[in-house]
Amino acid sequence: MDERQLNLKGHKLNINGRKEASITGVNDVLSFDAGEVLLQTEAGILMIRGSELHVNRLTLEKGEVDIDGRIDSITYSDNTASGRGGETLFGRLFK
Repeated sequence: MDERQLNLKGHKLNINGRKEASITGVNDVLSFDAGEVLLQTEAGILMIRGSELHVNRLTLEKGEVDIDGRIDSITYSDNTASGRGGETLFGRLFK
């Protein structure tokens, strides 16, 4: 078995009826409020948008997050700069 495979935590996203989401492989919670949760995961930056969102359980040691509320959209972005002149996701989000 490759040594790199032993160090990977894995990333999973489970959604139950647009009302609950369980996420593993979370490295950091970048921001959250009732309308948007922004997570840094092993698969890139994950943006969850909706209404009445609530971070129900957060265990960064295990890389696990549970979110409740109405989930309207889920979007992934790479952690690296995109082809738009080296501008990062955060640069585009906070213009």
